[in-house]
Amino acid sequence: MSETKYFTQEGLQKLKDELEELVSKERPKISQMIAEARDKGDLSENAEYDAAKDAQGMLELKISQLQNLLINARIIDESKMDLTKVLLLSKVKIKNVANGSILCYTLVPEKEADLKNGKISVNSPISKGLLGKSVGDHATIAVPAGNMTFEIIEISR
Repeated sequence: MSETKYFTQEGLQKLKDELEELVSKERPKISQMIAEARDKGDLSENAEYDAAKDAQGMLELKISQLQNLLINARIIDESKMDLTKVLLLSKVKIKNVANGSILCYTLVPEKEADLKNGKISVNSPISKGLLGKSVGDHATIAVPAGNMTFEIIEISR
């Protein structure tokens, strides 16, 4: 049995859109490629046919994985979350105690992580070190560069 994965409404919609794209556009495109390759004659020595069949297999695997993910997906109800602690979907402003730099991150489910937009996976080392902490708390987090200590300045949604 697959484990439950949590998503925001936006993240879940992106997955649904991706699945729809694969099923409605990519699947027919690959079927057309297979048909064209089949029309070229002997299938035993047709590299184009083999490549199209491999692409079809990869596409079907991806579709299957997305469908399984969507079956076990749950939307996070932010209205029931504690605003005083760092939790999933918290927007956290932290200060690096060593150099005083201020960073802002939103803790999101793994599939929605996007560092360019300040969204880090709840499974990342920084997120794990911040989870459950409150404003004013210090978190010492083991990162590849060594241990870093952060002070939590602000928590919001």
